[in-house]
Amino acid sequence: MSPARSALLLAGLMASAGVAHLAAPRQFDSIVPRSLPGSPRAWTTASGVAELTLAAGLALPATRRVSAQATALFLAGVFPANVKMAYDWRHRSTTAKAMAYARLPLQVPLVLWACHAGRQDTRRGVEGGNGRSGAARS
Repeated sequence: MSPARSALLLAGLMASAGVAHLAAPRQFDSIVPRSLPGSPRAWTTASGVAELTLAAGLALPATRRVSAQATALFLAGVFPANVKMAYDWRHRSTTAKAMAYARLPLQVPLVLWACHAGRQDTRRGVEGGNGRSGAARS
């Protein structure tokens, strides 16, 4: 899959996550590590806004490369919330635990996906990760 197409698909995922954080924040508030300053709702809202901003940046060729790098950092940065969720859900049903534990290794392919999405497309004449066409590279 081309990096440009990959970036658009990742933009869709990030936009969906952003909307979910803003539309149904309560479920996300509970996984915000308590060691963070401020309220969990503020972190949930900030996360949703960040995800929507990253999605927009991934969708635009001119900002795709830097947005992909920022998305990779963001995905790595939210990992502690996934760890907290797995810990908090350790006494829930087998299905709930499986979902929480599955999120942990899922961060690795998501980060790699973001890295791929920021690469320049190597096919000639196709917009790549930094907005330049393949023919314009030097």
